[in-house]
Amino acid sequence: MNERCDAVVLAGGAASRMGGVDKPGLTVAGRSLLEHVVSTVRAHVPTAGVVVVGPERERPRARYVREDPPGAGPVPALRTGFARIEAPRVVLLAADLPYLTPDHLVALGEALDGSPKSAGAVLVDEAGREQWLTGVWRTGPLAAALSVYSGRSLYGLLGPLAPAHVAFSTRGRGFDVDTPRDLDRARSDLEGDRRR
Repeated sequence: MNERCDAVVLAGGAASRMGGVDKPGLTVAGRSLLEHVVSTVRAHVPTAGVVVVGPERERPRARYVREDPPGAGPVPALRTGFARIEAPRVVLLAADLPYLTPDHLVALGEALDGSPKSAGAVLVDEAGREQWLTGVWRTGPLAAALSVYSGRSLYGLLGPLAPAHVAFSTRGRGFDVDTPRDLDRARSDLEGDRRR
């Protein structure tokens, strides 16, 4: 990624499919899901300013903010976090991405570098679904879109920006943690890797 970037991590959802637990605080391979995401950003861009939209925590170190009212949804949360961004690019991520690696962020940045007319770049799974909470965006076009968008859907906000697509494989599995089964799978996959 040639330009300086900051990050917004959305960590304030209701986690209804997980029974309402504190999903960003769940641990996989010895650290919370949120710690994993923030450390991945910092491994890729050590100077990135990281804004977490969600309840304040002791770890990871970041700037914590809350949308008003809390739990209003991803677009209000993004708008709140984005107001603290100063860099020309912003990485937009969910807090429940245990499989995220710096290589994903490198690929997104390279896709954006190679698409000078694109407002952003997002990961796209095998089924062709954009992962709206795994992307890199140019700050200017995203600010313009947020200033005129009144809806609640990330697709409605980000889809018209026609981001570059970065294909990735989940080997038929999910990339994030939405359900207890997803959590068990991530723990099996990643804690098994750590023991090797």
